Amino acid sequence: MEKLQRARMSKFKAKDIFRASRLSLLGISNYHVKKDRKKIKARQFLSPLLLVRDDKNGKVVIADGYHRLCAVYSFDEDALIPCKIA
Repeated sequence: MEKLQRARMSKFKAKDIFRASRLSLLGISNYHVKKDRKKIKARQFLSPLLLVRDDKNGKVVIADGYHRLCAVYSFDEDALIPCKIA
C-alpha cells in the first residue's frame, strides 16, 4: 500500500493494460461497466487505476479499477488511462 501511495501518476493505453494483466474484457452489459460508461458519457472523471507489478508471474495485477478499465476500453482501446503502479 505504501508503494502505491508514493507512486507517481502514469498513463497507459487501455489495450496495453489488458495485455499486461492477461484478464479478459467484461462486456458492456455488466452492471459496474454500465455505471462507469454513464459517467464517461456525462464527461465525469474516473478515478485512476491502481496497478501492481507481479514480476514473478510476468503480469500486472489490477488492484482497483478493472470495471473502469473495461468501460474505457469499450469506447477507445487506445485511450490513455491514468494509473498508479507499484
